[in-house]
Amino acid sequence: MTRIDLPTQDYHEAAPGHHFQIALAQEQRDIPLLRRLISFNAYTEGWALYAEELAEEQNFYEGDPIGRIGYLRWQLWRAARLVVDTGLHAQDWSRARAIAYLVETTGDAPGVIATEVDRYIVWPGQACGYEIGRREIARLREMARNELGPDFDLRGFHDAVLLSGETPLSVLAEIVREWIPQQRRLAERERRRRD
Repeated sequence: MTRIDLPTQDYHEAAPGHHFQIALAQEQRDIPLLRRLISFNAYTEGWALYAEELAEEQNFYEGDPIGRIGYLRWQLWRAARLVVDTGLHAQDWSRARAIAYLVETTGDAPGVIATEVDRYIVWPGQACGYEIGRREIARLREMARNELGPDFDLRGFHDAVLLSGETPLSVLAEIVREWIPQQRRLAERERRRRD
C-alpha cells in the first residue's frame, strides 16, 4: 500500500467502511444471527464505495492533497474495472485483453493487475456489484433527502442503512422507505417539544 492509496483504502476498509459497517451489524441483537453474518456483495461493497465518497463529501481529504489524488486514482480504477468485468463476461474479452486494458488505463503494474483480473474472471459481476450498491445507497439517500427536506438527518439515514445488517438492495430500499415517515414523525415531535 502506498501513501497515495492509504487514506482511501482506510475509508473503504475501516471507518466509515467495512469495519464500521460489519461491527455495527454484529452488535445488533434484535436481528437474526444470519443477518449479522451474511454478506451481500452489492450491499457490502456498495457501502464501502459510498464510505469513500462520504469521506470526500465530509472533507476528510482537506489538507491532504496526496490522499485526494489517491481517492481520484481509485475512482479511475473503479471505473476501469467496470469495463473489464463487463468486457470479460459480456463481450468475450480474453484475460490478456483485460490485463492490457487495465495496464493502459491505470498505469498499475501488470502483476498486480493480473491478480485483479483473475478475481473478476472467477467472480462475474463482482466489480459491477460495488458500483450498483454505491449507486443504490446514494439514490436512496437522495430520495430520503428530497422527501424529508429540512427533516433529513444524514446520521439517521446511515443508521437506517446499517443497523438492519446486510440485506439485498431491494430490502434496503424498503427499510429506507419505512424510515422516511418515521423520521418525519420524529422531527415533528421534536418541533412540538421545542414549541
